[in-house]
Amino acid sequence: MGAIRALRPDLDITADIDGTDPARIDMMLYEPSGPVQDLTPYARIPAIQSLWAGVETLLENPTLPKSPNLLRMVEPGLTEGMTDYCVGHIMRIHLGMDGQRAQQSRKEWTNAPPPLSRDRRVAVLGLGALGVDLAQKLATLRFNVLGWSRSEKTIPGVKTFHGDQGLAGIIAQADIVVILVPLTALTTGLFDAQRLDALPDGAHIINVARGPIIDDEALLAALDSGKIASATLDVFNEEPLPHSHPYWDHPSVTITPHIASATRIPTAAKVIVEQIELYEAGKPFINVVERSRGY
Repeated sequence: MGAIRALRPDLDITADIDGTDPARIDMMLYEPSGPVQDLTPYARIPAIQSLWAGVETLLENPTLPKSPNLLRMVEPGLTEGMTDYCVGHIMRIHLGMDGQRAQQSRKEWTNAPPPLSRDRRVAVLGLGALGVDLAQKLATLRFNVLGWSRSEKTIPGVKTFHGDQGLAGIIAQADIVVILVPLTALTTGLFDAQRLDALPDGAHIINVARGPIIDDEALLAALDSGKIASATLDVFNEEPLPHSHPYWDHPSVTITPHIASATRIPTAAKVIVEQIELYEAGKPFINVVERSRGY
C-alpha cells in the first residue's frame, strides 16, 4: 500500500476489511490467499483488481459476485521477469548446457557445437502480454519463433497460429514449447498423451503457466521413452511439489518453485493507480477479464 500512497497520497487505502463498509469501496486489491475469501458483501463494488496475472482462483471462488469488473494484473515487472526466466531456460536448452555439465563431470571432451538460433523452432503458446513480449524478444535473438493463441493475432517477426487447427500445426513442428496459456476449462489437460506424442521427437517443454495444463503421467511416460527430451517446470498440480513426486528425481526434469515471475510492487502500483484514475475519469478499465473465456 505504501507504493500506491507514494503515487497518490490523497487516496483512502485500508487493509481493515472488517472495519470498512463495502458500500464505500471502489476497488478491491485481491490476492487468492489473502484475508478476503467471502466476496458476497462486495457485489456492488466497481472493480476487483487481481494482484496476480492468473485469475482462475478468483473465478473459481463460489462467492464471486457477477457485477464487479475483474481486472488482470498486467505490469512491466511481471512481464519482464517472465521473459527473463524463459529466455534463460530456452538458452540453456538451446546451447545444451545440461549435457555439457554432465560431460564435464565425466571429464569428456566432446566437440559438438549447438545449432544456430535461426535453426531452432520455439513455440510460444499463449499470446497475451507475457507471451507477446517473450515472442518478440526471442525473434530479436534470431530464433525461428512460432506463436499460438485462441484468436488470430499478428506479431512482427513471429509466425502465428490460432484455433484448434493452428494448435495442431504449431505442435507438429516445435523444437521447444513454452506454455503460457491461462488455465481454463479448455486448457486443463491440454498436453495429454496425444498432444505430447504429436510433438517432434526430442522436443523440449517449458511450463510457466499452470500445472494442470499438463497430464503428469503422460509427460513422465514421454520423458521415459525419450519422446520428450526434457521438461522445465515452474508450476505443478500441487504446490509445493510433494517430496514423493517422481519429477524431483527424474534426470530429464528441471524444477523451479513457481518463481518464473512475480508481481513487482513499484511497477504494479503504477498500474493500480492508472486503473483508479480511469475510474475517476469515467473511462473504462483496462485488462478486464472476460468471464466466459476465463481470462
